[in-house]
Amino acid sequence: MSLFKRPRVLLIAELADADMVSVPLVGWSHSQALAKVADVHIVTQIRHRNSFLKQGLIEGKDFTAIDSEAIARPLNKLGEFLSGGDNKGWTTKMAVSLPSYYYFEHLVWKKLKQKLRNGEFDLVHRLTPLTPSKPSIIVNKCHKYNIPFIWGPISGGLPWPKGFDSHRKKEREWLSSIRDVYKLLPGYHASRKKASALVIASKNTWEQIPDKYLDKCIYLPENAIDPTRFSAKKKDSKLMSAPVRLVFVGRLVPLKCVDILLESTAKLVKSGQVTIDIVGDGPEMSKLKSIVDESFLHQGVTFHGNVPHKDVQNILVKCDVLAFPSIREFGGGVVLEAMALGVVPVVINYGGPPELLTPETGVVIELGSREQLVERFREAITSLIQEPEKISLMGEMAKSRINEKFTWDAKATMMLEIYLWVLGQNKVKPNFGMPLN
Repeated sequence: MSLFKRPRVLLIAELADADMVSVPLVGWSHSQALAKVADVHIVTQIRHRNSFLKQGLIEGKDFTAIDSEAIARPLNKLGEFLSGGDNKGWTTKMAVSLPSYYYFEHLVWKKLKQKLRNGEFDLVHRLTPLTPSKPSIIVNKCHKYNIPFIWGPISGGLPWPKGFDSHRKKEREWLSSIRDVYKLLPGYHASRKKASALVIASKNTWEQIPDKYLDKCIYLPENAIDPTRFSAKKKDSKLMSAPVRLVFVGRLVPLKCVDILLESTAKLVKSGQVTIDIVGDGPEMSKLKSIVDESFLHQGVTFHGNVPHKDVQNILVKCDVLAFPSIREFGGGVVLEAMALGVVPVVINYGGPPELLTPETGVVIELGSREQLVERFREAITSLIQEPEKISLMGEMAKSRINEKFTWDAKATMMLEIYLWVLGQNKVKPNFGMPLN
């Protein structure tokens, strides 16, 4: 490592915004952590320009904003119309927005091709979007000029679980049943064949990669946390006589299955053994409030509505258990946020969330029918409230796991290992374990 040279990285992050959540916040947080270990120039979409400037970055020096609005704006509106809004129809929105992403990358190459050809960057790293259904068209050009191209973390393509077709329809996921059509898109094979490395964010996405490309794949989950955003401290240790405080954080949409949480814990709420804080809003809010009314759960259930991301920790830190019955979750960033504050997650064994946990840091419930999930959640919560000291111990171990493996700085250090491997400075392909060990 005495010959270590900070890689010069052109970082493509179409979605990157410090003032947003989900993928844009991942793009922003990850890019800023990478800037600590590499010489990074970020390319983003012009909608995020003001956020970059507000954070003190200098346009032209630290980042380039690409104006693809001529195509992106009308397609975004079309996607919202076809999906019906309300944070639904994700697959439809992805499909409709594909031409605008192709156009974005076209403009990126047009703007920066001379710098790339002149060798001003050691590699290109496409950070966002995360979805595997948006191939890169730049990868061909990079390959032509011997510029290493890294794609990832890549996350998505999780099938709808069997037995929940009604939830799929409520989410307006009409295209999910033919989602594999994206494998016929221009750039699908080239993005995988000509990339120097593919960073894969979940086991399910790994299983979608053709065997012939696995030698360039490295597992690394997409999410992490910023310790400065989740630094609140619990005031008191768990009292044996106190009710266990459950919390759900997320969009109130059918796939999150908050109704399962309410049904499974109704008796525990009525008996005063647990309380539930529900943080978030969405089209399911009226349904969930009706369940609370009809089941007489008012004394133990609090609806907080939408809460600014920076303030969520103030609620989380007062809770003991994150009850998260989502049946189709790609990453599960809220799980890491809860763990960072010593809140013990209870999740379903499907998608990204269970890959973030160990048996010592959370509870994983096997997927089943709706009725089975109600019963399994009830059993898991009941088991925890019978051993409150176990909640405290698991919470402390969850915090330790986050601090060791899931901060953005830790993620950037792992990504740097990938950079150095691709550039030939490290001869051994990185292996961080699947899940991270």
